[in-house]
Amino acid sequence: MKQFLMCSAAMIAVAAPSAAFAQSTGSADFEDSIIVTGARVSEGIAGVKIPDSPKAKVVLGQEIIQAQRPGQSINEIINLVPGVSFTNNDPWGSSGGNFTIRGFGADRISQTFDGIPLNDSGNYAVYTNQQVDPELIENVNVNLGSTDVDSPTAAAVGGTVNINTLEPSDDYGVLASVSYGNIVANGSGDRPYFRMFGVINTGDITGHGTKAWFSASRAKNVAAYANYGDVYKQQYNAKIWQDIGDNGDFISIAGHYNQNRNNFGGSPFRASAFTGDKSGRFYNISGGYPCTLSTTSTPNACGTDFERRFNPSNTGNVRLNSKFTLAERLTLSIDGAYQYVKANGGGTTSANETSFMSGGQPFTGNYNGSFYFGRDLNGDGVLGRVTVLQPSQTNTRRWVGIANLAYDINDSNRVRLSYSYDRARHRQTGYAGLLKADGSPTDVFSINDPLTDAAGNALTKRDRLSYATLHQIAGEYRGQFFDDALTVLIGGRVPFFTRDLNNYCFTTSTGGFVNCVPSDQIAAYAAANPYSFNDATGRATGSALPQSRKLKYDKFLPNLGATFKVTPEISIAGSYAKNLSVPSTDALYNAFSFPAGSTQAKRVAETSDSFDASLRYTTPKVQAAITGWYSKYKNRLITAYDIDGNGTTTNVGPVKKYGIDGSISYSPVKELTAYLFGSYIKSEIQNDSITGSCVTDSDIQLAGLCYVQNGDAFLRTAGKREREAPKYLFGGRLQGNLGDFTMGVQAKRTSSRFLNDINGEIQTATTSTGVTKLIFPGAKFAGYTIVDLDLRYSLASLGMEKGAIQFNVSNLFDKFYVGSFSGGLDTLASSSSSFVNFGSPRAISASLIVGF
Repeated sequence: MKQFLMCSAAMIAVAAPSAAFAQSTGSADFEDSIIVTGARVSEGIAGVKIPDSPKAKVVLGQEIIQAQRPGQSINEIINLVPGVSFTNNDPWGSSGGNFTIRGFGADRISQTFDGIPLNDSGNYAVYTNQQVDPELIENVNVNLGSTDVDSPTAAAVGGTVNINTLEPSDDYGVLASVSYGNIVANGSGDRPYFRMFGVINTGDITGHGTKAWFSASRAKNVAAYANYGDVYKQQYNAKIWQDIGDNGDFISIAGHYNQNRNNFGGSPFRASAFTGDKSGRFYNISGGYPCTLSTTSTPNACGTDFERRFNPSNTGNVRLNSKFTLAERLTLSIDGAYQYVKANGGGTTSANETSFMSGGQPFTGNYNGSFYFGRDLNGDGVLGRVTVLQPSQTNTRRWVGIANLAYDINDSNRVRLSYSYDRARHRQTGYAGLLKADGSPTDVFSINDPLTDAAGNALTKRDRLSYATLHQIAGEYRGQFFDDALTVLIGGRVPFFTRDLNNYCFTTSTGGFVNCVPSDQIAAYAAANPYSFNDATGRATGSALPQSRKLKYDKFLPNLGATFKVTPEISIAGSYAKNLSVPSTDALYNAFSFPAGSTQAKRVAETSDSFDASLRYTTPKVQAAITGWYSKYKNRLITAYDIDGNGTTTNVGPVKKYGIDGSISYSPVKELTAYLFGSYIKSEIQNDSITGSCVTDSDIQLAGLCYVQNGDAFLRTAGKREREAPKYLFGGRLQGNLGDFTMGVQAKRTSSRFLNDINGEIQTATTSTGVTKLIFPGAKFAGYTIVDLDLRYSLASLGMEKGAIQFNVSNLFDKFYVGSFSGGLDTLASSSSSFVNFGSPRAISASLIVGF
């Protein structure tokens, strides 16, 4: 089977070692002589590579990627990297999920695609169900520390995930696969999965290094748990490559388009209701299905279930990568991209056909979270309420450019200068749309045909236009000393972030709540709801006018590192990086309730100092590394999202994080490989956090998690660990090759995690009046262990040299556990926003792979 993997890789691509382990083309080229010295490192063991770079990195190659289920999200595959924790919302990788690295959430991790950032430009989220097909990935590099100096990232303080796609091959070839799967667990019923994938490689069509590949895939599956909801996914990719000369220069243009149509799903339970009992995980939606939408002015529950909410997305990008040798010692690399996103999430609401009354005047619009249309929407002649679609819509158009100029002073000393540019136009709306008679949307993108009031105004629940702009300059020096035993990197970057914010709605609270008024009624509404701010109390009343603000953030961020080869097999490495995380747009818009320039309106950036120290051992049969790390934060920003994706950000002040990552790959004979990895993560919030109140006999007060001092209320966060961050992770993979058969088994243990940052747990308590009751100041979700199995049979002996049959079983023992979940600083387990997603159940799939 290993021979099959090598043949497939050769057929599709010829890997470029200099582009293997870093983010941009310039960073890859600059690190080239460090990370690919010696075939042992570049080849890796069992598909796992540990580059001998100053920063702690792990690279997963095609051997381990192709052993996983075809179509799987790359974020699920990197669960085999120390420090990474990923929870998948279905077994197939099509419904999204949540991941952390060293306890940092995805909004603190930069995920790149051929060097181009994929994080949302507003809230920095990563959408794992929209990633490139794994068959097209040459390798994925997980940087467990900071990012490269030229990376255009606004929040990468927790690491990077760099996805590198295949270089087209010099030879013509075709590869195709078809997969069928199903969930096989007690009570699951029939929940099929079907996927097709194909890629055509043109080979060198001119004889001068002009080559390309084109691919397409389609996947469909039924909802993992509910009796409602399907997931449809289609994706198209292409890459055109032109070699320039014979020294590695090239130009590459690539395109990617992904379309998802999926419902929300995961669980019918709040965090307080999760008991670990498997019997309730496969269920019928509460509103019933099928159903008929009410045609009167009194709405019913049809179409309102959580599982009926759609989360559609159309995403695409065009990418440029290039490298040019300008002179014998001077190299220029230019990377660029244009990205497009059209996506939404959210459900339905009961809209009012009446007008909203304020100051004795009627208004249309969205007030206190409800629509008021002032007209008969369903034509029944009565002004009442009607169920309508109301998703939160986002449209992003983004331009990225990275240029690096590198100069070799001599064979041992090299410098580079870089400039990075990133500008994103981020449009956020929330228009209402109609539902069909069965409760499903007439159009999942209600922005295509929004509902209007009698005057023709399209009504929306939010209306924001943001421009996120970065200009960054950076420099780096690489020196090699003592016969190349010592390698030193000294660099730094200076990012200049600008946030142009335009809120066209009235802001009504510090939580960012808004009232959206049509433009022809703004003056009247402002007069009826005058805004005022009390400097003495720091409190605002009334509705703050629609307004624009421009905020700037910049800081010098040094980046230092070194490696030293003690012996040819043993090396030590260390690195230091200062990081900056700019507040998300949600956090910045929430401050619009305060006057511009006031102390209350200020939102400071998060900064951190991060240190790594590694010991590595590399031989042809063994690759091992152990890394100790430490990060100290100021103004740690913690963001929580509700069921509709609306964010709330809290500054918990200083936080200390430290831990150990380790891994070892061992291949005693070519037929057997073993890989073990593990992490210990310590997270410690340093101070108690101020809060609105500490009410006697409230759940948090009864649990002793809040107190009042000098008239101010505080949450007991000092000494607590950040929510979602597991204390430890460990696992491994064992793979055997026997003739045409290859079999692998892998396991991952994830420790318990907290719902909130006060580390509350469901418990009993006695009130001030002597009553004993169950309280829900939070939840602690139990740890879990997942085991996966894969089996491949090569068809080479049957005359199909590049053919194979592959079987995958995920969650072999059908472990039932909480996967992803909502939460925040002090979220109660009984809160309406503390929902949980079940982890993926046991599933099996079979794939037929053919190629020539």
